[in-house]
Amino acid sequence: GKEVLLLMQALNTLSTPEEKLAALCKKYADLLEESRNVQKQMKILQKKQAQVVKEKVHLQSEHSKAILARSKLESLCRELQRHNKTLKEENMQQAREEEERRKEATAHFQITLNEIQAQLEQHGIHNAKLRQENVELGEKLKKLIEQYALREEHIDKVFKHKELQQQLVDAKLQQTTQLIKEAEEKHQREREFLLKEATESRHKCEQMKQQEAQLKQQLSLYMDKFEEFQTTMAKSNELFTTFRQEMEKMTKKIKKLEKETIVWRTKWENNNKALLQMAEEKTVRDKEYKGFQIKLERLEKLCRALQTERNELNEKVE
Repeated sequence: GKEVLLLMQALNTLSTPEEKLAALCKKYADLLEESRNVQKQMKILQKKQAQVVKEKVHLQSEHSKAILARSKLESLCRELQRHNKTLKEENMQQAREEEERRKEATAHFQITLNEIQAQLEQHGIHNAKLRQENVELGEKLKKLIEQYALREEHIDKVFKHKELQQQLVDAKLQQTTQLIKEAEEKHQREREFLLKEATESRHKCEQMKQQEAQLKQQLSLYMDKFEEFQTTMAKSNELFTTFRQEMEKMTKKIKKLEKETIVWRTKWENNNKALLQMAEEKTVRDKEYKGFQIKLERLEKLCRALQTERNELNEKVE
């Protein structure tokens, strides 16, 4: 309304109708040019709006994909934590059982040695040599028990070290646990064999008490059995070295898996950063889109006003 009043005041300043018509034509030409420019700008803004909408749809799809990947990674991490917890509990239970069995075997060996020493002391002066040899045999057995205890401590340390390294390991860890179980079964069989040999030696010592004349012969048989025991312990050492080699291989595999886990973790963190950046860009684009919408509404209002004004001017000119 103000522009129309200003236009009417400007026309009233002119004296002749020709000048008024020329001024109206000039004003109409200016308005037509402005309308064309506004339409061009509106087309450009519409194209930009379409491009922004496409980018928005693409960002939403990328956002949904990133959320899905993050949920999968979180579920995998939870599953891995549960699996590591169960493995840790099983390993602790097995370590406690192995410790109890080792204590029982040590006590049994100590009782057997004490009984053998008591029986040999009852034979007197004639059996002094045999008693001395039996004491030496007891010392050898003690040394073997100490070696066995040291090996048990080493195995416990290895298992503890393995428990610390098994916090971020995936499904391949089941194969390593299977190998450990097989090694423990071999170790159990060797322990049972040692216990069996100890019971046999005790039985032979009782036979030595009953038949003193055949004591030397039975002792020679016992020494033969002890040599077999030493060969068995040598085999046990070989099995222990193979088990240690397998543990070193498993340690290398675990280090490799830890490196892969670190790579996946970095990828997951990068995806989260990219997701946050995309969210921030989305907010900025939404603000720009709202600003474009407001500008478009204003331009549409201005176009409608210009069209009404043009129609009124056309009617006046006609």
